[in-house]
This record gives sequence, structure tokens and C-alpha cells, in this order.
Amino acid sequence: MDHAVYRDVPEEMRNVIEPIVTDHGLELVDVERRQGRAPWHLRVIVDNPSGDGRVPIERCAAISREVAVQFDALDLIPVRYDLEVSSPGFDRTLAREKDFAAACGQQVKLETHQPIAGRRRFRGELVSFEDGTARVRVDGETAEIPFEAVARGRVLYAFTSKDFSASR
Repeated sequence: MDHAVYRDVPEEMRNVIEPIVTDHGLELVDVERRQGRAPWHLRVIVDNPSGDGRVPIERCAAISREVAVQFDALDLIPVRYDLEVSSPGFDRTLAREKDFAAACGQQVKLETHQPIAGRRRFRGELVSFEDGTARVRVDGETAEIPFEAVARGRVLYAFTSKDFSASR
């Protein structure tokens, strides 16, 4: 399995989380960490192999319990912490190359580690993702953003009246 997609997740943390997630028949999408003053906040994002985002809350709770037990047993986090396990949600996290490929044609919001063409924040349509490069149409122009340059990425979900219809 290619772990380059988890480049910002410490290896010892990933080595605990990923087998638990896999045992539940899911895939690890990302681990968001907010460190500093205690409590630290960890958000583990998981998804079905199909990438549909439909992960039962009971499964998220079970993964959370198992991860917390392992973290505590191994003393991986030196301070008090909050742990959240969730599916990608409406504003899907774009953390893996397959997430970018699946989001083509949608509105996205990306932030890069370093400026590209004078900017770090890009909001527009993800036109394509090929050879490790995202092409995002922003204000009528297409920006080419290498996958490894992306610090954060999300799909911007566009709500419609269907989302609020009684038949749902």
C-alpha cells in the first residue's frame, strides 16, 4: 500500500490507526492533528473502499474506542487529547490522490505549503488530476498544483433544494 498519501501523519500513529480501520473494512483517508496546549485534537477520517462516505456511526465509535486503547497502551500522545473518528462528510477531505481523481468536475478549496504563482489558497473547479498534478480553474485561469504541494484540500458541497426535500 502506498503510504505517501499520509505524508503528514507520523508513522507510529499511522501504524496504529490503519490496521484498525482496515479490520473494520474501511480505508484511512487522513488524520488531522491540532497540537499545542492540551487537549490535542485528533480527527481520523475514514471511508468505504467505494468512497461513498457512508460510514455508520457505530463503526466510527468502535474504531475510536480501539484507537484510544492502543494510543493509551503505547503512550503515543504525551498530553490529554480528544479523538474523533468520522467519514469525509459533505465537505470531503482531499487527502489521497484517489480523492483528487474522484473529485474532478467539482468545486474545491486547496491550500498549499508554499506559494504557487504567488498564492497559497485556490478555490475553483477541479478540472483534472493527472500525473500527480491537480488542475484547478480559478477566476477563468487554470492553476497547476502538484499533489505534494497541497497542505489541505476539501470539496465544496453545493446544496440544492433536493437536499431539503421531504422525500429524502
